[in-house]
Amino acid sequence: MPIFSSTSSSSSSSSSSKSWILHGLAAGAAMAAALGARAYLGRSGRFRSRVIGIIPARFASTRFQGKPLAHILGKPMIQRTWERAKLAATLDHVVVATDDEKIAACCQGFGAEVIMTSESCRNGTERCNEALQKLGKKYDIVVNIQGDEPLIEPEIIDGIVKALQAAPDAVFSTAVTSLKPEDAFDPNRVKCVVDNRGYAIYFSRGLIPYNKSGKVNPQFPYLLHLGIQSYDSKFLKIYPELEPTPLQLEEDLEQLKVLENGYKMKVIKVDHETHGVDTPEDINKVERFMLERNLS
Repeated sequence: MPIFSSTSSSSSSSSSSKSWILHGLAAGAAMAAALGARAYLGRSGRFRSRVIGIIPARFASTRFQGKPLAHILGKPMIQRTWERAKLAATLDHVVVATDDEKIAACCQGFGAEVIMTSESCRNGTERCNEALQKLGKKYDIVVNIQGDEPLIEPEIIDGIVKALQAAPDAVFSTAVTSLKPEDAFDPNRVKCVVDNRGYAIYFSRGLIPYNKSGKVNPQFPYLLHLGIQSYDSKFLKIYPELEPTPLQLEEDLEQLKVLENGYKMKVIKVDHETHGVDTPEDINKVERFMLERNLS
């Protein structure tokens, strides 16, 4: 599956999207070479080389209680996410971080390593940080893999890891894909805008950019944020100490705290048909999709 591609209906927009991805990766790689990446070099001599994938999972949810344990064609959703993550070539290790004994028992049953974390974690990023500290092993990059994307492509995990490795001025990387017109005003579908070097400018639950007509422009390549993200491990230790920021609180989006504090975030655009699970009704949609494509 080619992930560094654009799906815009406008050929010029498509070319532009491809341009900023390729330019951003090339520029980041060149900068890493120029700086020597000394602050992050491991014993292997590779830039940010040690990578762990962490799947944060909590039982309590206002929209879908016990979501990680919901079955999708006979398997718990958390198991399907873990199995997909294990296929990523860039991950040296994959663990589940949870505050719930039922989720822990389920994960241990199918062979996953589990790190117990506190109920006080306010979001997945803080849960990843606590899990990393409890692991007691040194990693350069931590990938936060959302447990409610049971069909996440391993190539996307690899893509955001490589993007962060190629951008020494960034502490965070994430992925976006084309936004479907019907999702334009859905607050559960987070939108993103980026600059011409592939760095995030803003995330919003509303439609961005927003034009004068107040309607969706079918010619504009709107971007949908995918929940997966990776962090430089040094920054991950800093993140919980940062005070909540106005934009973060207003939009209820943790990415905005990163941007409001002046940190850089690298973004890649991928071809991916999202199948996130936000409500119980979404389980049926995912199962239909899997059956139609003979995915087990």
